[in-house]
Amino acid sequence: MDEQVLGLARKVAQEAEVYGLSSQETLVSFEANRLKILQGRETQGMALRLIKDGRIGFASATRSEDPQWLVDTALEMAGFGAAASFHLPAPQPVKGPLIFDERVATLDVEQMVAMGQGMIEKVRAYDASILCDAELRLSTATTRLTNSRGLQARWQKTMLSAGIHGNLVRGTDMLDVWEEASWCSPEGVDPEQLVRNLIEKIAQAKDAAHVTTGRMPVIFTPKGVMMTIALPLQLAFNGKIVQQGASPLGDKLGQEVFDPRFSLYDDGTVDLAPASGPYDHEGVPTQRTPLVENGVVRNFYFDLQTAGKAGQRSTGNGRRGLESLPAPAVTSWMIAPGQVSYADMVADVKEGIVVDQTMGAWAGNLLSGEFSGNVHLGYKVENGRIVGRVKDTMVAGNVFQALKELAAIGCQAEWVEGRAKVPPLYFPSLSVATKA
Repeated sequence: MDEQVLGLARKVAQEAEVYGLSSQETLVSFEANRLKILQGRETQGMALRLIKDGRIGFASATRSEDPQWLVDTALEMAGFGAAASFHLPAPQPVKGPLIFDERVATLDVEQMVAMGQGMIEKVRAYDASILCDAELRLSTATTRLTNSRGLQARWQKTMLSAGIHGNLVRGTDMLDVWEEASWCSPEGVDPEQLVRNLIEKIAQAKDAAHVTTGRMPVIFTPKGVMMTIALPLQLAFNGKIVQQGASPLGDKLGQEVFDPRFSLYDDGTVDLAPASGPYDHEGVPTQRTPLVENGVVRNFYFDLQTAGKAGQRSTGNGRRGLESLPAPAVTSWMIAPGQVSYADMVADVKEGIVVDQTMGAWAGNLLSGEFSGNVHLGYKVENGRIVGRVKDTMVAGNVFQALKELAAIGCQAEWVEGRAKVPPLYFPSLSVATKA
């Protein structure tokens, strides 16, 4: 079918590409300590992108369609499409990262149910009053790319995800803590470690502590970094935002903008990371792209279209679904570790907070780097010790200013939900507001 569609498209267009996806997914979900959902889902489809008279046409189908219908529809859309600023990539030999594990592909529902039940039982053995939700998700996907320049690529990926959520209600106080992990092999998803992390955070949160409104030291755990700090950075380095002139970093290439200890990378080549692959969804080989090195802005991340408009080359970050054109998107987000342990960061704080989970931080003026979020899970630090959980508290700041004035970068980077590998970050002074 792919070759048939491509052959018809080549007769009427200057360039053409067929993107195909087949996937199988199994979901096991527990709610309030009980098994609630067992679900299987299959997805299959293809998308045609072509260039006709310098303009982009697009059509997709999630079931077997008449190949001529896809071509005719894409041609019709080209009459209204954007001007193409790129040529499709020619074949390039690549040695792609490892992203398939047979042990994940052959995992059965009974094993997934047992994994979820085991996590819940361990949490409730610690405290039977905790209500637990758990989710296990397994997927196997095959991606196909064929284009008019001779590219023919096909790769398979497995992914296993596990999550455990604990809810503890005491009077009017409600505590929510969750831990998640995703990986292409079983080694990156350790249910026992997720439970240990959850129990440790619940134990630290059982006592309440109060902070006063003002500026104070703030430590973000790796999860806190991704929930609060990452999104404004991802937007600022997005080639589409840069090309549109909306990124505050667009004119800062080669300049020292951040703390000289701060380095940031986008990496689509990490073995077994969920976002890795031999190619992006346009057939460009994935790569490790330095975005910031020792505080200096080095690159932005692009797909083919935005790279062409910006006079750059694609960094292998073109991502899409079956029903959408490619757009720049991050793969694995990597912050280089520093020299200070998390324990030493906490020990250094006379009065401040640790932020692990936030809500609503995305609602600030993200393009300018502003964030302001509720601390969904955070802790008060007094004289170098965590003394309890903070409530009704917000943290705010500007990402670009804060990353110029880091107190320390953690020496141990951790994977967060398979999306990023980042260390804790210690800021000497951010705005903290509380009802108390």
